[in-house]
Amino acid sequence: MDKIVRYIAQDGSAFVIACDSTETVGEMEKIHKTSATVTAALGRLTTAASMMGDMLKGKDDSVTVRLNGGGPAGDLIAVSDSDGNARAYVQNPVVEIPLKPNGKLDVSGAVGTDGQLYVIKDMGMKEPYIGQTPIVSGEIAEDITNYFATSEQTPSVCALGVLVNPDLSVKHAGGYIIQLLPGCEDEVITKIEENIASIPSVTKMLEDGFTADDIAKRAMQGIELDKLDESAFCYKCNCSKERVESALIGTGLQNMQEMADSGEDTEVECHFCNKKYVFTPEDIKRLINNASN
Repeated sequence: MDKIVRYIAQDGSAFVIACDSTETVGEMEKIHKTSATVTAALGRLTTAASMMGDMLKGKDDSVTVRLNGGGPAGDLIAVSDSDGNARAYVQNPVVEIPLKPNGKLDVSGAVGTDGQLYVIKDMGMKEPYIGQTPIVSGEIAEDITNYFATSEQTPSVCALGVLVNPDLSVKHAGGYIIQLLPGCEDEVITKIEENIASIPSVTKMLEDGFTADDIAKRAMQGIELDKLDESAFCYKCNCSKERVESALIGTGLQNMQEMADSGEDTEVECHFCNKKYVFTPEDIKRLINNASN
């Protein structure tokens, strides 16, 4: 299991959340069989979603983060519950593009920069909260930072990292988000700016043996902190046969009648975990009867 930690400055001026998401992103790569660049892109988005989910207050709350920047990877979606358990999907899992001149994976080239970042928070209200901001870099972290500043009016810093092995497995993944709280003094802002200017990359810290706690403390170095909580999380899909049945009923009775009349089994695959659900013509007829009564 991976770990998320949350700290707050003792004077209540700033907040930091950090995580090691290596196992979660590793499971994502195994399920979707992503190329290295897509693993880095979707892994960053999934890591961000886990932290944003953990920041929600209600136990049944969830957050969906979606990017479509017009790049070859297409739509990228990550969903998290309030414990940070995440699942993800990408439209085109294999994108082969050249490395950047500095030798790093070209995440923005795969994601694209002509599009929007959407954040949908389901917090048990009549309607979900939907935030939407333009993609500013396609590197994910900068886009999350811009979302918080623009849509939630919360000055924030987000850093995300995914290190991919030569065999395409995930070696390290993680991230942190710092947020300034109302009344934050200039002295604290200056200290955080100094820390961000000198802090190593997330993957470098993980490579050096940093834990999620170590990353949070390094990001807030020189500021007295109180630990709020920590929690374990993983890649977790909430699909079930009942949910798929509801989705089939949602396609309409006429559509289901055509499925039943075909005489062939209907197979439905979950986008998030690739689990397959098979419905015989008799199963479809039963659903039609249930929906009609």
